[in-house]
Amino acid sequence: FIYVHAKIRFMTRLKKLFEVKHSKVLNVYCTAGYPTLDSTLPIIAALEQNGADLVEIGMPYSDPLADGPVIQESGARAIENGMSIEILFDQLKSLRPTIQLPVVLMGYMNPVLQFGFDKFCEAAAAVGVDGLILPDMPAYEFEAKYGAIVKKHGLDFIFLVTPETPTERIVYLDSLSSGFLYAVSASATTGSALNFDVVDAYLQKLKQMHLNNPILVGFGVKDAASFELATRHTTGAIIGSAYIKALENSSDVTATTAQFLSSIIGQK
Repeated sequence: FIYVHAKIRFMTRLKKLFEVKHSKVLNVYCTAGYPTLDSTLPIIAALEQNGADLVEIGMPYSDPLADGPVIQESGARAIENGMSIEILFDQLKSLRPTIQLPVVLMGYMNPVLQFGFDKFCEAAAAVGVDGLILPDMPAYEFEAKYGAIVKKHGLDFIFLVTPETPTERIVYLDSLSSGFLYAVSASATTGSALNFDVVDAYLQKLKQMHLNNPILVGFGVKDAASFELATRHTTGAIIGSAYIKALENSSDVTATTAQFLSSIIGQK
């Protein structure tokens, strides 16, 4: 009994989440510093209070190639608002212990390398961030160099796979990932419309591979119906563009968040 208790205490927040929840995990993406510079923490708190299981904070970048127009626009506005990695870490100092749910940072390698990779991981861990998603991190560089730094600071690292990723590579990226595996539903930018028959076959294939990590699917999940379809064969789904759009003209991010999440998962 004592052993089990100790094991749970040292389990990461992401691991704890997936130990207790095996389906319909809702991961919501928000852009740091959007719609206003000080929105980030109130948004995370509202997401936790209204049924999100996990929050992905996008770090705005001036050249966001993989993002669709909605997230690009939110990033541009956040940069205009003055958001930077330094300011985000400063804001996140008040994250714990008031917020319990796992928080993952998503962004591009360039600003992270400019900040200093080791320094970035150290700062992320210090404020209670649980994991990183850096889609343009080359797997071989992660394996040779950056993975050890991520591990040293106790962070999870999440790789992305797409319908075009060969089976052997999916297994390889799954072996490098911890926390979860991010299944991009289509090789398009975020917020694109999807053919769910094609996506369904792809997610079914991933399920049958019995990978090490839980699978969360993102890109194109925007309402209760697409959330239902996306989670049929996976542990959960990621909603980004639709939520950013809901926040666009919001004067009360807490009320907007409550309304948006109840439209996806019903009242908490």
